[in-house]
Amino acid sequence: MGRRRRGMMSEDFKYELAKDLGFYDTVKEEGWGAIRSRDAGNMVKRAIELAQQQLAQQNNVNQ
Repeated sequence: MGRRRRGMMSEDFKYELAKDLGFYDTVKEEGWGAIRSRDAGNMVKRAIELAQQQLAQQNNVNQ
């Protein structure tokens, strides 16, 4: 039996991203397995963008 990794994103954050990207209804009605791979990729891309923005803001505050 394989090990299941714990996700890096909280469930709330994933739902927020799904709402922002327009596929929340699919997730709500059919679960995460029902989203397209393109939507999953866009969700990861958006999460990375938000993390980079947050790091940039933290660096600006600390300088």
